[in-house]
Amino acid sequence: MPIKSLTPSLAFNGTCAQAIALYQRALGATIEQLVRFGDADAMGHPFDPKDKDLVLNAMLRMGGGALMVMDAPPSRPVPADTSVHVFVDFDGVNELERSFDALAQGGTVTMPVQDTFWGSRFGMVQDAFGTRWMLSVEHRKA
Repeated sequence: MPIKSLTPSLAFNGTCAQAIALYQRALGATIEQLVRFGDADAMGHPFDPKDKDLVLNAMLRMGGGALMVMDAPPSRPVPADTSVHVFVDFDGVNELERSFDALAQGGTVTMPVQDTFWGSRFGMVQDAFGTRWMLSVEHRKA
């Protein structure tokens, strides 16, 4: 069966709303859909009222791609370490560097933005919420 689409999904431990705000600012993400834990009661699946503001599921659009994000239920927290990186391919160097700088605020630069041997300008950063990003733009030095 052919795959219709593939969308990465990121889980957070209570910080999804803040991560969405960062991705809107840093990457120009738009919210296509957002459901909070508190909305689940109306769908017949109640959660603890203290968790009502957590994000049950959200779909973000960025350029031609999509990213799903959510808060893990507090009873099943997300492990702190992961091998997953989200790769973002930009149209221009300025956009890459602006987004990289915004994602790096409060995070950790794991590879500064630089020209690479494969002809891209590329950098890696872990944002303040633990998500690892690989940012790239095709860029050949003159």
